[in-house]
Amino acid sequence: MLRALQIENYALIRSLEIAFDKGFTVITGETGAGKSILMGALSLILGSRAETDVLHDKTRKCIVEGVFDIEELSLQNFFEENDLDYQPLTTLRREINEHGKSRAFINDTPVNLTTLRTLASSLIDIHSQHQNLLLLDSAFRLGILDQYADNASLRTNYHNALTHYLQVEQQRQQLNILKRALIGLPHHARHSDKHGRNKMMQRRMAKLPVVCCGQSFTL
Repeated sequence: MLRALQIENYALIRSLEIAFDKGFTVITGETGAGKSILMGALSLILGSRAETDVLHDKTRKCIVEGVFDIEELSLQNFFEENDLDYQPLTTLRREINEHGKSRAFINDTPVNLTTLRTLASSLIDIHSQHQNLLLLDSAFRLGILDQYADNASLRTNYHNALTHYLQVEQQRQQLNILKRALIGLPHHARHSDKHGRNKMMQRRMAKLPVVCCGQSFTL
């Protein structure tokens, strides 16, 4: 959930900090009170397009920062895959300078907008007209199913096993390339220095792990 929102130099806002407690929070106001400005600022840390016209002071950069409690969202794999530091209270930040150039950060680590959008899509769901179409997204439905089935540990184990398999498969392909290269040598070259090539193959094979009955062995 969103724990805090900090906005600086955005639209009509010079500086604003909002803290959110657990439970249901309502922000109300008449037309023109600024509710849509808050949503616009929030959309920046969701990865939306940034323009210089959002700067309140054109000589200073705009900063929007959100703090999210993600402890119960099983997002450790995302942070590991993107080489990011996992923190139960994770901070998303977007900066837009006076020239319109934008920078994005996750826990103070610079990231591209695609990475920011991917994480933000798991943290915030903005409902408006036609947002029910999200139910047509198979990835969204699978995410709900996994949460309901409490599959976090199972998904982690599967991810680790798949990563290990892909590493072994890559090594196997490299050995096949080496094998084809050796077969393609002239007859006299294949038979010269045979002992040295056998030693090289043995060293490569010795690095390949073998998994059997849940245990890992090395040839």
